[in-house]
Amino acid sequence: MANTLSISERADALEHAKIDELGSIVSKSFLFNLADGKMGIDGGRELLQQYPGKRMLMGDDPRLPKMPARPTLLDFFKYRMSTGGAYHMLQSATHALKAGMNEKTILACLLHDFAVSAFIRCDHGYWGAQLVAPYVDEEVSWAIKMHQALRFYPDEAAGYAYPQNYIDYFGADYEPDDYVQADYERARNHKWYMTARMITVHDIYSFDPNAKVSMDDFVDIVGRNFRQPEEGLGYDDSPVAHMWRTLIRPTKFL
Repeated sequence: MANTLSISERADALEHAKIDELGSIVSKSFLFNLADGKMGIDGGRELLQQYPGKRMLMGDDPRLPKMPARPTLLDFFKYRMSTGGAYHMLQSATHALKAGMNEKTILACLLHDFAVSAFIRCDHGYWGAQLVAPYVDEEVSWAIKMHQALRFYPDEAAGYAYPQNYIDYFGADYEPDDYVQADYERARNHKWYMTARMITVHDIYSFDPNAKVSMDDFVDIVGRNFRQPEEGLGYDDSPVAHMWRTLIRPTKFL
């Protein structure tokens, strides 16, 4: 029978089998369904009928590593970030460190792809900037936001050429959206332009699978430049605490 199912149907069947093994029902968010090209969302009552005797998940997802009670930025790198994403950002920060950049620029390089590596890919510069804004100098969050636009526009005097892989990904005739163009124009004459531009510079040289990098090189820089809340990220009542909690418990029902 399995051979008569489509790949999507087999994936759904496997997911249902895994849910049967869990103590609670893990549901997908509406955004998750949209990413799969689906408008529907599983309702709690329907899922309870499908899995009698179970309850909706309202705590930690047992499939994910458990986070500490007061999670730090480094805990999110360790427990919630894709391995490739963390490796890339460590390379970028290492490249900036070796180039003699200041600590704000190094931290911005370390965090520039945080959203795409742990949260969401679309508009990741804007999401990433918002995630860290309460905890870093404004220059750092601004640079993370603006690297989203600057990466589409070369500045060869600063050492940044338009990436060949963007031509491969999007085509030679791709033109960024109007809001990206507008942010690029705003950034060009901004006092922190070079901080954001240096993110793009150290970004394109940081995809070496053989590079040796370590978070140990940045623990002190993070300690001096990232205001870690005593309560832990997600529990400090900041305007973005809910975003960090979503990373901690991404499948919590409500």
